[in-house]
Amino acid sequence: MRRTSWWHWLATVCMAGLLSACGSGSDDKDPTVVEIAQGDPQFSLLAEAVVAADLAGTLSGAGPFTVFAPTNDAFASLLTELGVTKQQLLADKTLLRAVLQYHVLGAQVPKVSVPVGKAITPLQGGIFKIDSTTGGLVVTDGRNRQARILATDVMASNGVVHVIDKVLLPANKTLVATAQSLPDFSILVEAVVAAGLVDTLNGNGPFTVFAPTNAAFAKLLAELGVSKEQLLADKALLTQVLTYHVLPGRVLKADVPVGSAIVTVQGQTFTVDSTLTITDGRGRKARITGTDVLASNGVVHVLDTVILPKP
Repeated sequence: MRRTSWWHWLATVCMAGLLSACGSGSDDKDPTVVEIAQGDPQFSLLAEAVVAADLAGTLSGAGPFTVFAPTNDAFASLLTELGVTKQQLLADKTLLRAVLQYHVLGAQVPKVSVPVGKAITPLQGGIFKIDSTTGGLVVTDGRNRQARILATDVMASNGVVHVIDKVLLPANKTLVATAQSLPDFSILVEAVVAAGLVDTLNGNGPFTVFAPTNAAFAKLLAELGVSKEQLLADKALLTQVLTYHVLPGRVLKADVPVGSAIVTVQGQTFTVDSTLTITDGRGRKARITGTDVLASNGVVHVLDTVILPKP
């Protein structure tokens, strides 16, 4: 064989081998997040929903995405909760898109990088949060419903999938509506109405509200020596006290600045210590007895004592 022919033969063989290797490698490519749903029977309802919402193209894109994927059992529970059939849910494209995009983050977030206790913003907007419990990771959605994360880090070519046992739903109540739905805050709601603060606290915000219970208001009335009617009639005092319970911005428990002065909408400050006890402007103490009640325009923390600014 002449030298030039030998080099030509070698080059041809090497090129054929390279093309063969490239072809076999493509078979090993990870599926997209959509293909994972379509290829696993436990996600058949999710796959149908993604197609019905016209999101298959989006979620087959480059991403990266993080998808919290509800199982078929999770969708069955949702249908019962909403009182609708699968056909009715799939036909409501607006609702379906909002719900599905609430399950998707615009970044790849493996389990090790989940921001525990922090506000997480999905593609749909709004927030949810994830907490670490003795039973594993738990998601709290915008309606304060909880879903367990059953499996994590199912890797896709364009992101990662975490499996959940309940369909998440975005918030559908403002701070005021949230307080109205909880009987232990009926006096707080009366006070907000009397002070003319309903529209403000129904606004975009977001706000953080430290919400005194009815028992907390009863203690305040005894402390001040006034009746509820007298307190509600003093709009100037009421406004000053209520706005002292509100922070501009959404501050979840994990982000409360322990030991630092916290500036309220009213203008004065209070502090929170490591036991979640507030010291107000008059040196009085109030315990935070509940945290991270989510609303569409903020978050509520529950107080056992009405806090007061300096006179």
